[in-house]
This record gives sequence, structure tokens and C-alpha cells, in this order.
Amino acid sequence: MRVSAKADYALRALIEIAGRDGAKPVSAEELGRTQDIPHGFLQAILADLRRSSIVVSQRGQSGGWRMARPASEVSVADVIRAVDGPLVSVYGLRPESVGYSGSAEVLQLVWIAARSSLREVFESVSIGDLAQSSLPESVRARTLDEDAWQPH
Repeated sequence: MRVSAKADYALRALIEIAGRDGAKPVSAEELGRTQDIPHGFLQAILADLRRSSIVVSQRGQSGGWRMARPASEVSVADVIRAVDGPLVSVYGLRPESVGYSGSAEVLQLVWIAARSSLREVFESVSIGDLAQSSLPESVRARTLDEDAWQPH
């Protein structure tokens, strides 16, 4: 799986927003500076997150961006879908929409299984978890497997 720069930047920005005291808005300039995210790219990402009701913007002198709902209710999967679309796609199609013939029919099952595996992790980790540097045990356990760290 490839994690896009857009998804990585979105997650980093949200961790920064969620980690702030209370619901005080954070300016895009501060988010970009703190997380080293290009300003124009960040603005587009924040717009995607706003359209998905993950963040809201507040205008004015003390304006900026804040979570639209509790960080504990926003999963990594929600964020990836907001900025990149489906977790798994094959030629731009969802796995259940891909059709193969003959001996290649089994490939669809591989794509469905891959999506299921990604969901297990991405839907169980919230922005709140990330902001507190506290992963669910089922996810943390996966990182203890030495093979998980090997570049295959």
C-alpha cells in the first residue's frame, strides 16, 4: 500500500489540531509551520476535511481550524477516505466492482481481503489515539512482529 502525501499531511495536521488545549482553533499557517506542510497543499487538504465534516473553520482574529467532532470519533480510515477516496481501488474501481474472467477471477478476492485487513487497522485507530500517542492494543501488537518492520 502507498500512503499519499495528502493522507500523511492530513493526518499530521489533525494530530496537531487534536493535541491542542480545548477546542481552540489553529491557523493553517501554524499547522503548516509546525508540521512542515506546504501552505497551498494544506489549504486544499483542510477544504477536503471540511467537506467531510472532520474539521470546521472559524473566521476572525482568533480564527483557524478545529475538529468538527471529537477526535476519538474520527478514524484514520475516515481521513484517508476524505482526502484520497476508497482505501483500496483497482484501476479507480472499488474491489467489489472489478470483474475478472477465467483463472484471474481469484484476484478480486485478494483485493477484498486486502481492504478488510486495512480496515482492521485504519478503522480502529482514531485521531484521538494518535494525538495521545496511544494505539489500540490490536494495532500495537502488529508492530511488535519483527517481520512487520522488514521491507519486503
